[in-house]
Amino acid sequence: MSFSGKYQLESQEGFVPFMKAIGRCLPDDLIEKGKDMKSVSEIEQNGDSFKVTVTTGSKVMTVVTKEGNKLKAKLSGIESVTELLDANTIVHTMTLGDIVFKRTSKRVS
Repeated sequence: MSFSGKYQLESQEGFVPFMKAIGRCLPDDLIEKGKDMKSVSEIEQNGDSFKVTVTTGSKVMTVVTKEGNKLKAKLSGIESVTELLDANTIVHTMTLGDIVFKRTSKRVS
């Protein structure tokens, strides 16, 4: 199965504690606003290379490894695993220490 496609957020767990942990200077009202946002992310796969575009549009470079149906990366102490559950569903889990943020998204194109 290919990771390529656009995915819309369906549900998430642990958003507020994760945002407070990584964005110590983010105001609480901005965090609250973000927790209800149904963001869209896009994954482009070209052979063994991946490009992920998120709602914020911010750019970062990191090494991503593909292990079966999972994409794994580490950036600024955050461990990121994106798992392709089926042809239309991804689960993205980010871990910072003992704080876990889990997002489930469905393919929209």
